Amino acid sequence: MNNSENEVNVLDELSKGACMGKDAIQFVLDKVTDESLKNELETQYQKYDEVFQEIKQIYPEYSYEEPHQTNAMNKMMTWYGIEMKTMLDSTTTKIAELIMQGTNMGIIEGRRLLNHKDTDENVKRIVQKYVDMQEDAVEKLKSFL
Repeated sequence: MNNSENEVNVLDELSKGACMGKDAIQFVLDKVTDESLKNELETQYQKYDEVFQEIKQIYPEYSYEEPHQTNAMNKMMTWYGIEMKTMLDSTTTKIAELIMQGTNMGIIEGRRLLNHKDTDENVKRIVQKYVDMQEDAVEKLKSFL
């Protein structure tokens, strides 16, 4: 087994990002009244899950551990942040804006991983898929603003 610390760190960051994306979507879905936004968010959720499943599949090549996921505190903070930001405004526009903000943070982290990490091609492919998926999501969410 190749125990490359760099690949493990990259996969862990991606795993946490994918889990956070799934969490955020789960936390807002019950607030969404626009069916087309709901469908878009459900599609995004599935894409985050696909990335997470790919990470789980490749992870054993680099570590005997399990990929990192968001911990209970981060989940709680994400939920709380969404609750506070949608308390007075849970319009389609506001929800799209919140999801876009989180997605943009994921794009930044993914680009950072692509640009500054010397990773093997299998890991780099998953990072690129993650970034492409999020950039596509932002483009689609713009129509809801």
